[in-house]
Amino acid sequence: MKTLRRYLGREIIVAVGFVLTGFLALFAFFDFINELGDIGRGGYRLQHALAFVLLGLPPHVYELMPIAALIGSIYALAQFAANSEFTAMRAAGLGRRQALATVARIGLFIALVTVLVGEVLSPPAERLAQRLRLSAIGASAAGEFRSGLWLKDSVRAAGGEVERLRFVNIGELLPDGTLRDVRVFEFDSEMRLSELLRARSATYAPPDAWRLADVEATRFTQGELPGDAPILHVDQSHLDAQPWKSDLTPALLGVLLVQPDRMSGLNLYRYVHHLEENRQNATRYEIALWKKAVYPFAVIVMMALALPFAYLQARAGGIGYKVFAGIMLGIAFHFLNGLFSNLGMLNTWPPLLSVSIPSIAAFVLALGMLAWVDRTR
Repeated sequence: MKTLRRYLGREIIVAVGFVLTGFLALFAFFDFINELGDIGRGGYRLQHALAFVLLGLPPHVYELMPIAALIGSIYALAQFAANSEFTAMRAAGLGRRQALATVARIGLFIALVTVLVGEVLSPPAERLAQRLRLSAIGASAAGEFRSGLWLKDSVRAAGGEVERLRFVNIGELLPDGTLRDVRVFEFDSEMRLSELLRARSATYAPPDAWRLADVEATRFTQGELPGDAPILHVDQSHLDAQPWKSDLTPALLGVLLVQPDRMSGLNLYRYVHHLEENRQNATRYEIALWKKAVYPFAVIVMMALALPFAYLQARAGGIGYKVFAGIMLGIAFHFLNGLFSNLGMLNTWPPLLSVSIPSIAAFVLALGMLAWVDRTR
């Protein structure tokens, strides 16, 4: 039985690798065609476009792995069925449960590879690709508004209560993490404006501070005159440089350069925690975080979905028909993933439920197909 498992594992992994390579070549070609329009813009040249496409391969590996696992497994198992090898395996004692356990074990190995690529290779490759592209073009990452990016930051006391609240406006985020045209609106615990900082640029000074350059500081303090209403004192000053402590870090601001689905789980968790601390909507990033946790299991589900095709003999359809069916199932799963993620954000569903529905539906379908082929064999 161990020999059968090794043989199945080797053939399935080779088929999955072959399908994944084909998909990567196709997506790399489309990415390169998409980059051709920017060649000649600023300092962006052909070598930059090629480097950008190559750095985009690890994210594509992570995104395409479930579909590649499904199609590759269907191809390998359909080959076994066409050559009557799977019939011989069943005669040798490979039952349905044993076959499902063997496929799940192979899927677990591929899922671990998916996690490794998604957590270790994909995020830095995506960041490097975006920085390379922005640096070569001479552009920067702007925010969601014309005025730039707006962030909420808090200054907390030792007990955890909010002492001061700050709204930070960043005009531009450069590829090296430098900030330009920074404005900080600081409010006291009673939501009265206490300070306004304007800085031409800001560079990060680890572990928890920024160095503001060319700073204009305006401070507002309240005073009282005997028998009169409170008055507001305004003090203005100009400094060449000023330290500014904040929980905002380049890793948190890096969400502008990396899509949530391509961030590492650790960075997603940190950013979700930051948004929740500042009472901001974190649904989009929570869904991306839970998708990171659930997505590798989709590889195992896809391989379980491929197993029933091994029980279909050649008269039930050739290998080409089965591979085509696998492609359709993979495309349906991919679109369902995106659909339920968006539905979860629109309807405020629990993030775990939103990202789990497609995998649960695929797993139920796999068990139903296995029961069906078991009755009809």
